[in-house]
Amino acid sequence: LIILAVLFLVFVLPFVLGTLIARALKLKDLSGRISVVLFTLVFGLSPFVWQLSQGHPMKDALRFGIDLAGGTNMVFQVIATEDKPINNQVMSQMVTAVAKRINPSGTEEVTVRKVGADRLEVIIPGADPDVVAQKKRQMTQLGSLEFAVLANRVMHQDVIRRAQGSKKSVLYPDGGIEASWLPSAVDSAGLQKETSTYGSVITRPLEVNGEVQKDAEGNDRIEYLVVFEKQKRRVTGKYLTRVNPTISSKGSPAVAFQFNSRGANLFGELTGKYQPQKDGFHSRLAVLLNGEIHSAPSVNAVIRASGIIEGQFTRAEIDELIEVLNAGALVVPIRPDPISEFTISPTLGNDVQEKGRIAILIAVASVVIFMLVYYLFAGVVADLCLMLNLILVMGTMALIKATFTLPGLAGIVLTIGMAVDANVLIFERIREEKNRGSSLRMSIQNGFSRAFTTIVDANLTTLIIAVILYMIGTDQVRGFAVTLFIGIVMSMFTALYFGRLIFDICERKRWITDLKMLSIIGHTEWNFLSKRMIAAFVSAVLIIAGMGTLINRGQDNLDIDFSGGTMITFEFSELQDTSEVRKTLSGSEAFGSAITIDKISLSTEEDIENKGKRFILRTKEQNTNKVRDSLGETLSNAGMDLIKITMDYSELKSIPVPEQKEDEKTPVVAGPFAGGNSAELSFSSEVSVETVTSHLIDQLKLIKTEGGLKYEEPANLLEPQGLSGSGMESIEGQVKRFGKVKILAASEISSEDFKTSLDNMKKVMADEPTFEGVSSFASSVATEMQQSAVLAMLISLIAIVAYIWFRFQQITFGLAAVVALVHDVLVVLGIVAMASYFSGSSLGNALLLYDFKINLPMIAAFMTIVGYSLNDTIVVFDRIREVRGKNPALTEEMINKSLNQTLARTILTSLTTFLVVAILYAIGGEGIHGFAFCLVMGVIVGTYSSIYVASPVLLWLMNREGKKSAATS
Repeated sequence: LIILAVLFLVFVLPFVLGTLIARALKLKDLSGRISVVLFTLVFGLSPFVWQLSQGHPMKDALRFGIDLAGGTNMVFQVIATEDKPINNQVMSQMVTAVAKRINPSGTEEVTVRKVGADRLEVIIPGADPDVVAQKKRQMTQLGSLEFAVLANRVMHQDVIRRAQGSKKSVLYPDGGIEASWLPSAVDSAGLQKETSTYGSVITRPLEVNGEVQKDAEGNDRIEYLVVFEKQKRRVTGKYLTRVNPTISSKGSPAVAFQFNSRGANLFGELTGKYQPQKDGFHSRLAVLLNGEIHSAPSVNAVIRASGIIEGQFTRAEIDELIEVLNAGALVVPIRPDPISEFTISPTLGNDVQEKGRIAILIAVASVVIFMLVYYLFAGVVADLCLMLNLILVMGTMALIKATFTLPGLAGIVLTIGMAVDANVLIFERIREEKNRGSSLRMSIQNGFSRAFTTIVDANLTTLIIAVILYMIGTDQVRGFAVTLFIGIVMSMFTALYFGRLIFDICERKRWITDLKMLSIIGHTEWNFLSKRMIAAFVSAVLIIAGMGTLINRGQDNLDIDFSGGTMITFEFSELQDTSEVRKTLSGSEAFGSAITIDKISLSTEEDIENKGKRFILRTKEQNTNKVRDSLGETLSNAGMDLIKITMDYSELKSIPVPEQKEDEKTPVVAGPFAGGNSAELSFSSEVSVETVTSHLIDQLKLIKTEGGLKYEEPANLLEPQGLSGSGMESIEGQVKRFGKVKILAASEISSEDFKTSLDNMKKVMADEPTFEGVSSFASSVATEMQQSAVLAMLISLIAIVAYIWFRFQQITFGLAAVVALVHDVLVVLGIVAMASYFSGSSLGNALLLYDFKINLPMIAAFMTIVGYSLNDTIVVFDRIREVRGKNPALTEEMINKSLNQTLARTILTSLTTFLVVAILYAIGGEGIHGFAFCLVMGVIVGTYSSIYVASPVLLWLMNREGKKSAATS
C-alpha cells in the first residue's frame, strides 16, 4: 500500500493537478507543461518528504562525504605475485574479499571499490582513528577465515559443561582458547542465516548489554559454541590456495577448495578427528569469517589437500560462500600502509557543513534580492526558476545517492551564480525585442527562441568539462563534477521550460501587460578592439610575472596530493601564536624548513588575528606515523601542549555468579562475564567504544607468558557498554560516542592483568595527542595526480575545440576560444602563486590571502574557470555570428557591435557569479578557500578575456585565413 501511495503521489497526482489547474486557468493547452513542472517539483521534494514522514530530519536524505561528515578515505596498493598477475577478475575478487572482511554484515556505510589498475579505495565515514586502524588490520592481515567445529552433545560434554556457566570462552589448561560462543552471520538483507537444521549443537541467545539482538525481521539472533584446536593446529584461511564452484556427486551445487601442504595436514587431522559416528551422527564444521559463522557443513570423510563443501545450497548461496572463503584467502596481498589517506574528524566535518550552509543561504538571498530589484517581475520568474533549480539538484542528488562533498557544496554555490545566466540571456533578449517595438507576446517568444541556441551551446561545453572531471577526479572532485553536471542540466530546464511557462500563463491571463526592467548599461558604442594592444600588453605582463613566480616557487606551489607528503590537523590546549608554531616546527630536525603551517578556525571557536588553537601542518614526509610522533614530541618539548583525551577509571568490581537455589527448578544460567571484573572509565572528551576496546586490546596483547601471548584473542573476553554521552541517542550514520564507558572483562582475564592494562592504557592516552585530520599521498600517487590533471586539461581543450568547430562550422572560433581559456588558466595560476607571497602580511590578511597550494579541488576550480570563461565567450561568438550573417568577412565593426550588444548580459552575469563566489571565498571555510580564490579570480579574468582576448584573436585568425584564401586565388 505504501508503495502504491508513493507511486500515485509522484506519477499520477502531479498530472491530475496539472490538468485541474489548466482548466481553472482556462488554458487547457498548457495542462501538459504544467503537469511536467509539478511532476519535477514532486520528484525533487520526494526524498525529503519521505525522511520527514519517517520522523527523520530532511538532511538525512543527503549523503555527505567524509570531508563534511568526518571519516577516512584510503587507497591501498595490491601486489601481484608470480602465479597471480593483476587483472580485472583478480581486482573484482579483491573488492569482494576486502568488503567481506571490513563489513561482513553489509549494514555499515563502508565503500570498497577498484581505482586504477591495481588499487583499492576504501571509504569509512564518521570513523575514529582506532576504528580505521582496526579496519586496516582486517583488510591486510590473513587468518580472519577459519575452520573449526560446532560443539555437540555427543563429543563435547565436558566443554559444554564448562562453557554454560560464566564463560564467554573456554581455555585449554596450558593456555589458548578451546571454545567460544560465536554468532551466526547475517546476510546482506540483515537476516540471520538459517541454522535451525544444524541439529545437536549448543546455542543460546546473542546478548549485548543484556539485550537479545534481533535480525532485520525481528527474529532473535543466536550464538553457537565453537570448538577450536590448539593454537598451532588451527586451520585458518592463510592455508587456502584456491576456491571455486563445483558440482557434488549428487549433482547439486557445491564449493571446491584446496589447501597448501601445511593446510592439508592440519585439515586432515581436524576432519579425521570428527569422522561420522556408527549411529549416523555427523559433526559439523564451522566456516568462520571475522568471528561469525557463515556455514556449517557436515563432516563426511577425511579431507586433506582439497575438498568439497556441499549441502542444500542455491547458486546465490554458493557464490556467497565462495566470496567468504576468498575473503580469508586474499587472491593477492595488499600493502599494509595506504599509499594515500584522507581523514577528517566529525567535529571539523560538521563545522565545514555549517559554513557551507551559511554560504549557500547568503548567496541565495543575495542573488534573489538582486534579481528582484533589477528585473522586477522578470526577477520574480528568475527567482522561482532558481528555487526549483535548487530543489531539483538537491532532490536528484538524494535520489541517486550521490555524495555531497566539500567541493560539491561549492558546486551548489557556483550553480546559484551561473543559474541566473540563462535567465539574464533571455531577459536581455526580451529587452532588445521590446526596444524594437515588438508586442509583449512577440518579445517573449523571440527572446526565448533567440536565446535558446546560445544557452544550449554555452552549457553543453561546461557539461563536457564536468564529465571529464568526473572521469579523472578523486571522490571529492567527483562530488563537484556530479553537482555541476546536475546543476547545469536543471538550470537549462528551469530557465527554458519553467520560466517560459510562467511568462506564457501571466501574459495570456493579462496579469502582465508590460515588462519593466532597470538598466545599468544602456545603448553603448564603445570601441573595444581599439584597446586590444593595451590588453595584450597587460595580459603578457600578468602571464610573465605569474609564470616567473610559479617557476621560482617550484615544488612549494604544490599541495601534498601533487607532491607527495603528509598533512595533519592538530589542536593546542591553549591559543598559540602562528609564527611561534611555525618557528618551532621548522627549527626541528624532524621537519626542517620544508613545511607549511596554516591556522584554521571553527565557526564556534574563539580566535584572534594572529593566534589560534587549530593548525594544519604540511610536510613532504610520507610516513604518517613518523609525522604524528615527531609532531607531538617536538611541540611537547617546546611547552606547546596538544589536546589529548585523558582517562580515569573506577575501582574494579567483581561480577557475581548467580547461585542456584534449592527450590528453583529452572536452571540459572550465568551471564558470559559472571565471575569476571568490571570498571567504569571516564574520558575528558567523548570517544567511541571501538576506540576504548582497541586501546585495551593492545595493552592486553602486551602481556606475555613463557609460551608467548597470554591473551591471543582478548576481544572475545571484553564487552564495552556506553554509560553517558551523545552516543546514548542513536544518530544514523554517525559513530556513537560516550564520556563514560563500562568495561566488562571475562574471568579468564585476571584482575591484576585487567588493572595493569587499564593503567597502561591511561598512560598511553595521556601521551598521545588527538589529530583531527590526516592526509597522506605517496610520491607515485602524486605523480599520477599531476599527469591526470594535465591530461584532463588537454582533453577538455580538444573536446571544446571540436564542439565549437562543429557548432560554428569554422575551426577558427574554437581556436580563438581555446587561446582565451589558456590565457585565463595561466593568469589565474600566476595570481595564485603571487598571492602566496602576500600571505601573513597586512595586505594579505585584509584580502584573506593564504599560502595557497595547488591541489585537486583547485584543478576542479581551473576547469570551472574554463567552463565559465567559455560560457561567456560563446555568448559573444554567437552574437558575432548573428551580426555577421552571411557576410564572408569579419570586421572590427561587427565585433564591436556584438560586444556592445552583449555587454549588459556580460556584466550582469559576471556580477551575480562574482557575488556568490566572493561569499564562498569570505565565509566558506578553510577547506575550499583556495578553490574559491581561484573562482573569484577566474570570474574577473574570464569576463576580461571574452572581450579583450577571444574576440581580437578571432578577428586576427579570420583575417589571416581570409588573406590566405585571397593569396591562393
